[in-house]
Amino acid sequence: MTVKDLYAALEARIPRALSCEWDNDGLMCCPDAEKTVERVLVALDITAEVVKQAIEGGYDLIVSHHPLVFRPLKSVNPLDAVANKVIRLLCAGVSAMSFHTRLDAVSGGVNDALANSLGLREVTPFGNEGEEIGRIGFLERKMTVKEFAEAVKTATGAPAVTVSDGGVDVYRVAVLGGSGSDDVLAARAAGADTYLSGELGHHFLTDCPEWHMNLVAAGHFYTENLVCRVLKEMLLEIDPSLRVTISNSNRVQIL
Repeated sequence: MTVKDLYAALEARIPRALSCEWDNDGLMCCPDAEKTVERVLVALDITAEVVKQAIEGGYDLIVSHHPLVFRPLKSVNPLDAVANKVIRLLCAGVSAMSFHTRLDAVSGGVNDALANSLGLREVTPFGNEGEEIGRIGFLERKMTVKEFAEAVKTATGAPAVTVSDGGVDVYRVAVLGGSGSDDVLAARAAGADTYLSGELGHHFLTDCPEWHMNLVAAGHFYTENLVCRVLKEMLLEIDPSLRVTISNSNRVQIL
């Protein structure tokens, strides 16, 4: 399967129509659209280390969640970190494609993977008007905030979580991987007693006990990296002959 054909197959499953208006993703870097893809590297982020792994490992393609190019490039020279990665990939003949907010929103994507990891039932979308990329559902049983925090660490692999205890049991849970401050009020309006995201603003963490709502932040990487397994499965469903490897792109440490 060529780069062009594989991108078309993925786009059919993760349609651009689901993307937020401000987003930028897609076929980010493509030196040869007709090149046959045999080896694929999947990563949450296309870091310099992931680029090196792809080039030295003989991969034909990188598939990521976070866009390789998010903001417009003002120049294409090795002094710019993003441009440097693009140059290195182009020179090595490696393509890169990213699926961002549309992968958050699509059925089975980032937030369904996060909801499933926690065993949520009766899951439905929630979010701000026109951008319902989060998920909300019920736990199998009520939990204390401390029990839920431990469950989140087990499900995501996060070494620690930030918790603001609203003084209520955890049962109806809203989840949104990554940066979730913009959807705190939407989660509250949807009836969540608890909201899990990767990053949450200090003022929300401070105010939520007055709303009798629990907030849990488990880290941007940990709440989204689950989707790498989803991407691998999707790629192998499209072409079982592909050799697909998941790369750990996490650069953040908790010391």
